[in-house]
Amino acid sequence: MGKGRVEAFTDGVVAIIITIMVLELKVPHGEDLSALLPLWPVFFSYVLSFINVGIYWNNLHNMFHTVQRVDGRVLWANLNLLFWLSLMPVTTAFMGENHFAPVPVAVYGVDLALCAVAYNILVIKLRHLHGAETTFARAVGQDRKGKISLALYLAGIALTFVSQWIGVAIYVLVATIWFVPDKRFERLIEK
Repeated sequence: MGKGRVEAFTDGVVAIIITIMVLELKVPHGEDLSALLPLWPVFFSYVLSFINVGIYWNNLHNMFHTVQRVDGRVLWANLNLLFWLSLMPVTTAFMGENHFAPVPVAVYGVDLALCAVAYNILVIKLRHLHGAETTFARAVGQDRKGKISLALYLAGIALTFVSQWIGVAIYVLVATIWFVPDKRFERLIEK
C-alpha cells in the first residue's frame, strides 16, 4: 500500500488533537494581568503537550518521508500511536486543572510512556517491512534517544509520588531533548 493516506490521516488526527487541547483553554475573567495567574497550570500543561504532540508529528513526518509503503501491521501500529496521542487532551487537562497534583501528573506520564511505546512499535513494524539496509532503518539506528526517553518517562512516573515537580521536570527534560531538531533523517535524505 502507498503511504499517502496514512500520512494524511495522521496529519488530520494530530490537527484535531491540538484543536481539542486549545479549546480546553478558558478565557480569563478580568482585564488585568492578575486574571491570568490562576490559569498558569492549564497554560503550562497545554504548552508542554503542544510541544510533545508537535515532536511526534515531526518525527512521523520524517519517518514516513523515508519509507516507500505501509502494510496492515504498520497501519495498526500507527493507529495505536494515534490512540495514545488522542488521550493527550484529557491527560493534559487533568494535570493542568488539578494544579499538578501527583496522580494527574503520573497519569500524564503514563500517557507519555504509552505514546513512546507505541512509537517504538511503529518503528519496529516499519523496519520489519522495509528491511535493515534502508534509509529508514539507517536513520533510526539504535534509537537510543527513544529508549532513554521511555526510561525517563517511567522514572518520572515513579518519582512523581516523591514530588510531582520531579515528574514534571523529567517530562520537560524529555521534551527538551526532542525539541532539539533530530537530524538523523535529514542527513540520510540529503545524501
